[in-house]
Amino acid sequence: MGNYRVVVIDFETTGLSPNLGDRTIEVGAVLITNNQITDRFQSLMNPEMKISGFIEDFTGISNKMLSSAPSIKEVMAKLNSFIGEHQLVAHNASFDLRFLDAELSRLKIKRKNEFACSLLSSRRIYPEAPNHKLETLVRYKKLKTDGVHHRALADAEMTAHLWIALIDDIKKVYGLKTIPFELMQKLTKTPKNKVSAMISSYS
Repeated sequence: MGNYRVVVIDFETTGLSPNLGDRTIEVGAVLITNNQITDRFQSLMNPEMKISGFIEDFTGISNKMLSSAPSIKEVMAKLNSFIGEHQLVAHNASFDLRFLDAELSRLKIKRKNEFACSLLSSRRIYPEAPNHKLETLVRYKKLKTDGVHHRALADAEMTAHLWIALIDDIKKVYGLKTIPFELMQKLTKTPKNKVSAMISSYS
């Protein structure tokens, strides 16, 4: 992995778009150091609005649970401290990135951290997988899981195990000792038929 660390992040939210007024209701974040999970952060947060029955059923998070949760502002400030200057990873990163940036902007904080997407990476490295949903890849790669889906910390941990597997598999297949973060970012933008040549150029 090299000597850098990454924070894997996952949000549960009231809906799909912060531009339409949706807010975060839970965050899970996992710190990976030298390809091992070394720290975790998790919190519910009160969006100060009722969440739909669909979201309650989907996440297992109830309005009652959120009514006693700390404010989004308070949790996002703590999350920002946990993230620090580390590079970030998420599964379907564009979704989590939108919510992270929207909530940080309410605190007048502008994200400087680089981001990479495990979903896009897995499409390049595991093209033969049945699909590239997180739970499918967890089964496909026989990754460690507590069986809970759509809770933020569980999903962040599964994404972290997937990220570690991606790094390990790229190392094995291409004989690389370290996988620079910029390679993982570049991977997500490389056409599938050119992935092998791109990664080989780093060896």
